[in-house]
Amino acid sequence: MLLPLLLPVLSALASAVEVKRPRGVSLTNHHFYEESKPFTCLDGSSTIAFEWVNDDYCDCQDGSDEPGTSACPNGRFHCTNAGYRPQYIPSSRVNDGVCDCCDATDEYNSGFVCENTCKEMGRKEREALAQMAEVAREGFQLKQVLIEEASKGREDKQRSLAELQEGKKSLEEQVETLRSVKEAAEKPEKEAKEIHQKKWEEQKAAEKAAREQARASEAFQELDDDGDGLVSVAELQTHVELDVDGDGTLSETEAQTLLGNALQADASSFRDAVWAAIKENYKPEGLPDAAPLPEAPREEAPEPQPDLPLEQPAPEDDYDEEEEEEGDDDESNEEEPKVPPAKQPSDKTAEEDEAEKMPPYDEATQALIDAAQKAREQFEEAEKSLKEMEDSIQSLEKEISFDFGPQGEFAYLYSQCYELTTTEYVYRLCPFNRVSQKPKHGGAETNLGTWGSWAGPDENKFSVMKYEHGTGCWQGPNRSTTVKLTCGKETVVTSTTEPSRCEYLMELVTPAACQEPRDPGAADHDEL
Repeated sequence: MLLPLLLPVLSALASAVEVKRPRGVSLTNHHFYEESKPFTCLDGSSTIAFEWVNDDYCDCQDGSDEPGTSACPNGRFHCTNAGYRPQYIPSSRVNDGVCDCCDATDEYNSGFVCENTCKEMGRKEREALAQMAEVAREGFQLKQVLIEEASKGREDKQRSLAELQEGKKSLEEQVETLRSVKEAAEKPEKEAKEIHQKKWEEQKAAEKAAREQARASEAFQELDDDGDGLVSVAELQTHVELDVDGDGTLSETEAQTLLGNALQADASSFRDAVWAAIKENYKPEGLPDAAPLPEAPREEAPEPQPDLPLEQPAPEDDYDEEEEEEGDDDESNEEEPKVPPAKQPSDKTAEEDEAEKMPPYDEATQALIDAAQKAREQFEEAEKSLKEMEDSIQSLEKEISFDFGPQGEFAYLYSQCYELTTTEYVYRLCPFNRVSQKPKHGGAETNLGTWGSWAGPDENKFSVMKYEHGTGCWQGPNRSTTVKLTCGKETVVTSTTEPSRCEYLMELVTPAACQEPRDPGAADHDEL
């Protein structure tokens, strides 16, 4: 009856018994060190008496005979570190006066007192691991929500895409119908506008011809000084502005040439031939001549300056004199009376300017224009709607084609951007699009790479993003960015570095990177 009660106690005592092994040897290697047998070096190089193990003399080339002393430069000392994680340290650190093992076993003969901190370190590590496990657990739960939302979102987008593609066919037919209506309305509009334009141009030409005839008649009356109904060479010579060769006088030969190689011209000949030759230079007698501009006051001649030697040009003195002369000119200009420029006679009158304006369309033409304009607006509106629909289809097709992870868990990052502000820059990550950098206190943005691909290892492909072909570095490669994804409850950029020139490393925390927590019972146990 007592046996069942004693079994747990005996089991506990047995588990508390430490396996006997030389100092510095791990539990997994203790079977190589049997006190009753000679010791064979772990590399098989030689066999020695067991008494030579840990005798502070290095007998094995691999240092395996001195795990608990510093005799071998390549030896390894095993720290048991009960309550924390076991570890290996170089045996050269044994008894060196520095506590390397948290259980203080490496300083057993140095005279240096070390405190056993393994339990406290183990407690802190377990707390940190528990926190990490809690973050991973909550992050994984959020990941399941993201997966569910991604699945629903993908279905919605595929349904929207199908609806848009179906609607596109109907809209394309509508656009073609409205195009035909527009073209049919524009044809009579164009014809009516051309008829209106032609009538207006004919009217302008007739009015211009009438004005020219009137001007020619007035000029003929002015030139016919004796009123005999003819303009003679002598009468034409009174208008020196008609001078041909620019000598200031109109010679008989020149006047005769202007009269069509005749000595005189009647009113009909004058209007038909002579007026065309003189109208550009002819000035009516009643038009006052432009007032001559007053002469500017003459500048006094500057006093002669002694010539400077060729080897001494003295440019500064010349510059000063020029400035003084310019100053004098400015003063003289200020003193000159301001005379308004003479008004040049204009060939066009207010009535002519008004005549240049095309008259409004008649009611029938305007109705055709209004109908065509309405058809154009309807067509342009339909065409605009078709373009917007095509853009939406292209955007949806692009988004649906992206690889958002095994279960679409990274889909929520699409069309989002996340920023990290440092002392100098603001880094901006837009997943599946681009990475950029902008000076914190103003300046141009620099492209650090556009979306390339997933670049994680084969066993975890979706743990790394690669962004490539950014702005080129000066005499260097194009910038690129590697984004490492780690598990977390929130989505945030936590760090950005430049480990190599023009190659950036960014860390993004996201629930989508969380893996399913392992069963605590399946975890490996530390050696205690």
